[in-house]
Amino acid sequence: MTKIHPIDVILHKRDGLELRDEEIQAFIRAIVEWTPRQQLVTDAQIASLLMAIFLQGLNRRELATLTSAMRFSGETFDAAPLKTFTIDKHSTGGVGDKTSLLVAPILAAAGLAHPNEEGIPGICVPMISGRSLGHTGGTLDKLETIPGFNSQLDLKQLAETLRICGAALIGQTPRIVPADRILYALRDHTGTVESPFLITASIMSKKLAESLNALVLDVKVGCGAFMPTYEKSRQLAELMVSTGEAAGTRTVALLTSMEEPLGRFSGNWVEVWECVDIMQGKRHPMSADLIELSLALAGWMLHLAGQASSPQQGAQLADQILNSGDAYQAWLKIIAAQGGDISVFEDPAAHHKPAARRTLNATQAGYLSSMDCRLAGWAVQRLGAGRAKPGDAVSAHAGIESHVKLGSRIEEGQPLFTLFSEDPLKLDQPEQMLRDTLRITPQPPSIPPIVREVVSATPTGNLLTPEIP
Repeated sequence: MTKIHPIDVILHKRDGLELRDEEIQAFIRAIVEWTPRQQLVTDAQIASLLMAIFLQGLNRRELATLTSAMRFSGETFDAAPLKTFTIDKHSTGGVGDKTSLLVAPILAAAGLAHPNEEGIPGICVPMISGRSLGHTGGTLDKLETIPGFNSQLDLKQLAETLRICGAALIGQTPRIVPADRILYALRDHTGTVESPFLITASIMSKKLAESLNALVLDVKVGCGAFMPTYEKSRQLAELMVSTGEAAGTRTVALLTSMEEPLGRFSGNWVEVWECVDIMQGKRHPMSADLIELSLALAGWMLHLAGQASSPQQGAQLADQILNSGDAYQAWLKIIAAQGGDISVFEDPAAHHKPAARRTLNATQAGYLSSMDCRLAGWAVQRLGAGRAKPGDAVSAHAGIESHVKLGSRIEEGQPLFTLFSEDPLKLDQPEQMLRDTLRITPQPPSIPPIVREVVSATPTGNLLTPEIP
């Protein structure tokens, strides 16, 4: 076999050539087989290939090969012994985006209510999540603010948690999709986060490694999304849907609005607190958009899992599960099974202990017309809730609380945001970032719907993109 050198792979893609399957597979193998004694590929070479892909893109064959190579770079989960319907959701990343913390227990509760003949939940959600990336938060960072919570389950523990709870919320261990774990961290610091090809390979390699029957994707659009335009977001949705369908997983993508932070809080523990409040029946007005989107995602999942005749009926069922308290009981079961201390949910507000806080007030009356949601995300990161480089610790209690939403009527002096940090010296820059991005006008703005469009495949495999009325 001809030896494939990493530099040749980099040069081929840099010069716009198509990479052969063998080149892609060899490069991914070199990433995961690296040892201190045998450095097959350097971080600089990985970063160079990431940038070459960012600039030159990939064709469908290259993308499928890269996704597959990453998927099988380590262990994969086999859900067949559970004899259940496995389904998951994934977001491309947003500010205050915590829908996984609501969707997973909703689906788990639905599955627990309808077990199969062996007593295993009829729906299982093996959710592999990530950490903060760029201006967006990470589901694992939020979950790990729960004392004792273990996100690093091995595959045997994952199967057992699904058998008991119907859902598990885990991260990428060194043995599950290890190639993506390495690439994910480097993308954050090489200016290549926004590549639709790298995003597709990252997300779909993790999801396909879960042995899914179906997948619902939340693809963000707007100023807070990774993709710079609506057209780029749709391209990403189509790439992921076609990649999932080609691998035999029924895949649907919702293009959803990311023009402002989602929900009431953006941060780590504060987002857990918000979701616990919702599951306990405390629906704060600032959480209305979060609830609407969570129900839409859960509705599609319940529909694909055969629990509802339509996504709309699925959303109604999801709302019933949320209102009944069943989702909260499923949440407690999942967290306890993964070692978390569920006593903190008795009073989640008391567990929020930032060292410093500051409120940003309106300097004029009018309507909140627009904001740069990406800049708001960077403000949350600068407060300590995100990472400046791979391996950085994140603050459990840093973040922001939104007191208004786009279109809100505002009076002079009214609180707009409250900032939290564990370091008082970190408040000034984020406050100025938020202040600079807010636009208050005499007239109210036009607000787009939370779900803008759905991308799915026809029975023949062709993509459909019908607009949501």
